[in-house]
Amino acid sequence: MKQKIAARWQALNIEQKSSFFTKLIFFLFLLVILFDFWVVRFSVFDFNKILEDNLESGTLLQCIQEETQLFAEYTKNRQKNTKTELKKAMKNTRKAVMALPYDYGSIGENRFNKTWSIQNFYEVYQEKRDAFFLMKGYGPEYVTKLYEVYDMQEYLQKYARELMSDTLHDGNDIYREKVPGLMRIPVFMVILGGILLIGVIQQTELMKKGITEPILELAKASKRIGANDFSGEDIKTESRDELGELVHAFNKMKYATGEYIQALEEKRKTLDLLHQEELERLSLEKHLELTRMELLKNQINPHFLFNTLNVIGGMANLEEAFTTEKMIGALSFIFRYNLKTTESQVPLAQEIKVVEDYMYLQEMRFGSRISYKISCLVSQEQVMVPVYTFQPLVENAIIHGLSHKEEGGRICIRIWEEKEELFITVGDTGTGMGEEELKALVQKLKTGENKGIGLGNIYKRITSMYQGGDLQVYSKAQAGTVIRIKIPLSGIGAGGEGYVSDSGSR
Repeated sequence: MKQKIAARWQALNIEQKSSFFTKLIFFLFLLVILFDFWVVRFSVFDFNKILEDNLESGTLLQCIQEETQLFAEYTKNRQKNTKTELKKAMKNTRKAVMALPYDYGSIGENRFNKTWSIQNFYEVYQEKRDAFFLMKGYGPEYVTKLYEVYDMQEYLQKYARELMSDTLHDGNDIYREKVPGLMRIPVFMVILGGILLIGVIQQTELMKKGITEPILELAKASKRIGANDFSGEDIKTESRDELGELVHAFNKMKYATGEYIQALEEKRKTLDLLHQEELERLSLEKHLELTRMELLKNQINPHFLFNTLNVIGGMANLEEAFTTEKMIGALSFIFRYNLKTTESQVPLAQEIKVVEDYMYLQEMRFGSRISYKISCLVSQEQVMVPVYTFQPLVENAIIHGLSHKEEGGRICIRIWEEKEELFITVGDTGTGMGEEELKALVQKLKTGENKGIGLGNIYKRITSMYQGGDLQVYSKAQAGTVIRIKIPLSGIGAGGEGYVSDSGSR
């Protein structure tokens, strides 16, 4: 019988084997789930219902007793804290009464009648108790009402005890009915586990002989072929599925490949030599291209530019063109600073000097349409800031803000220290931006889409160079724009005398 099953298994293709194995596992898994659900339903759910019923009836009795005790104490001393505890106890009692199970089908006739009696009697008791609290004085009527409440409390406790007794009795009956079934669960589990284990072992054995072992043999033969060893024996398999066909094809290909492998190896070596020569040629061409670029750079020598500007400035001085000389000096300083500064951070004084020279040139260009003010409340020589920070921001303010307004405007730069952090604001009274345009700009800054030497470059350097560094943009249409930079001082001394620079104070 076993050999007949094995023969039928070998005749199946891989898809049929996989489908059968999947269905078997699914069936076993479903069987285990159904059995577990039955066990849980048989034991946990029913026992949990018993415990919940016992708990609810016990809680009711406890709450009634606690309310009765506190009511007696309150009628004696009339203390405020006792009244507070009594109100809490009354609230708990009502909650316990309302929580009692009231399903006739699940609790039975006896418990249903007692629950109904308790709930209705509690409503009457609640009215009598609340009416007693409203009484004033200590006359005969007061005493009568007091003992009437006491009697009702005793009846409530009596009903609660009877309900708890009935609940415990019903729970015990259910438990005794469930015990024989619970005792048989381990036997069922052992039988089911044995069946599942035998089925999995048999199916695993068939999968191993029909699929796993041939695949392992193929893997071993492939490793030998990878090491140029074609002398191994042919792989044998009894499977007549796709894997069996693959094994037979592999055996044929092994012999055919062995005849050509040597020729392919020689061809590979030849191609490797040609490839190496090509890489060396490309490396040489790249080196020559870099050399040509360096030669082109050297043809434009910055010293020639600086010396020429100095000669022009000297000629302007000789001709008493002092404004022209001043403009050439400012332009020369800006060129020298941009072309020769290689540090990532520079003293604050250098950045302020570049801004002053740049604004002087812009004032010469725009006249009275543009003015500026610099307020620095930190030491310019001690505080270090990222290079090329101020001038691009000022240039943006002029190009995108002030130049579009016929009447021009003003640029204000303010630098101060607060809580070991350096704050820099560059504001203008230009055209500003609307909400949508501002949101788009901020999004580009965060995603890195705003590239170049302008605002995006500054934002990237500030946030990457300093832990806690930040750049924020505030703008309003037809009102202006403010760029606010925050840089941690990191222990660098920032205290110093205040510094204010305004248009015409150069």
